[in-house]
Amino acid sequence: MGRRPPTDDLRMPLTSHLEELRSRLLKALGAVGVGMALTYAFSDRVIALLRQPGLPELYSLSPTEAFWTTLKVSFFSGLLLALPVVLFQLWRFISPGLLPQERRYTMPFVALAYLFFLLGVLFCYGIVLPFALKFLVGFGLERGIKPLFSIGMYMDFSLKFLLAFGLIFELPLVLTLLSRLGLVTPQFLSRNRRYALLVNAILAALLTPTSDVFNMMLTLMPLIAFYELGILGARLFGRKAPPETDPAVKELETEA
Repeated sequence: MGRRPPTDDLRMPLTSHLEELRSRLLKALGAVGVGMALTYAFSDRVIALLRQPGLPELYSLSPTEAFWTTLKVSFFSGLLLALPVVLFQLWRFISPGLLPQERRYTMPFVALAYLFFLLGVLFCYGIVLPFALKFLVGFGLERGIKPLFSIGMYMDFSLKFLLAFGLIFELPLVLTLLSRLGLVTPQFLSRNRRYALLVNAILAALLTPTSDVFNMMLTLMPLIAFYELGILGARLFGRKAPPETDPAVKELETEA
């Protein structure tokens, strides 16, 4: 009863899966490219928006720094604009592994994933980024060190932080989806909290734009909190385990 019926998608050879992955990646990259082209004209406004109030002037330390910074900001803005298409292509790639009744969750998945990413970006922009910059700049000023910000380094710092928190806010949805696919269970996630903490610490070190412990902790704490939220989502919306058959009934079925 609980066994998934074989389908052509599940019997696809590896080369077909790779070709499907290539097709989805090209469509996602194409959407990001279109988004980047559309947002390039507004990149100056985005740069002005990302500048936190009270910070010193931004300087260009090389002839190409302003140009490459504009491209980076346009790419991030284009990714934000095209993210629903990227998420849709991701869902279409994994949907063959779902049960037929689970494939109807395409639009809820895309909408929730996009919403969570936007919430992560807004949370970082309104709370985490100003707090981190205020602490780090103030730390230097207290020691008589005057800040001189390069526009490239400042935007790299800001964009990486925004992207990191956008991804962090996806963690509960990812864990819920993995549970829905039957790849993990809430019990498995609960039992392996200690290993999850180690993995989250590694992720925090990779996602944090700087190597200092302060910013790493700003990234690690939400990861831990959203891991617990992911366990709750897996309990509520994950695939339910089939009821265990009574041993006596099971023996009778075997004899029959």
